[in-house]
Amino acid sequence: MHIVNVLTVPGLWNSGPQHWQTHWEAESPDEFRRVVQRDFDHPDRDEWVSTLDAGIRACDAPPLLAAHSLGCSLVAEWVRQRGGAGVRGAFLVAPSDVEAPDYPIEGRSFASMPLVPLPFPSLVVASTIDPYVSVARAEEFARAWGSRIVFIGDAGHINGASGYGPWPEGRSLLRLI
Repeated sequence: MHIVNVLTVPGLWNSGPQHWQTHWEAESPDEFRRVVQRDFDHPDRDEWVSTLDAGIRACDAPPLLAAHSLGCSLVAEWVRQRGGAGVRGAFLVAPSDVEAPDYPIEGRSFASMPLVPLPFPSLVVASTIDPYVSVARAEEFARAWGSRIVFIGDAGHINGASGYGPWPEGRSLLRLI
């Protein structure tokens, strides 16, 4: 028997083969498991919350959540709807601003960002040039969630397209939770 310590929570369009979540899952399959949504291209907020909840409940021990982009919104929405029990902490990378006028239409079922305190330790990791969230909004999310925040510089959306594949620095940050 193995215990999954970390559930990876991808965002809109999933996380491709060059994404840090995918690398971490491949490097440590006994430690990391992805929350797989039925439709990553057209998210349904309530369906995604239910899928995340089922993934958390299936873990042998309370997991850490390693969320990216819309996955960060999902974690906050899950806490708003379900209370947040059964999780050790959250690593919230590149939270996207679902309320921004230029946010992709496919993610609009998440059009209201839950600004609720998270009942577990959390760390927001953000870029100073993320096309999906401003520095001010990332700071607002972190304050509302009760999260510590770390800016890692001009890092784009902190995904495979921005050069964040294996991302060993991210694994080090994850250990801070």
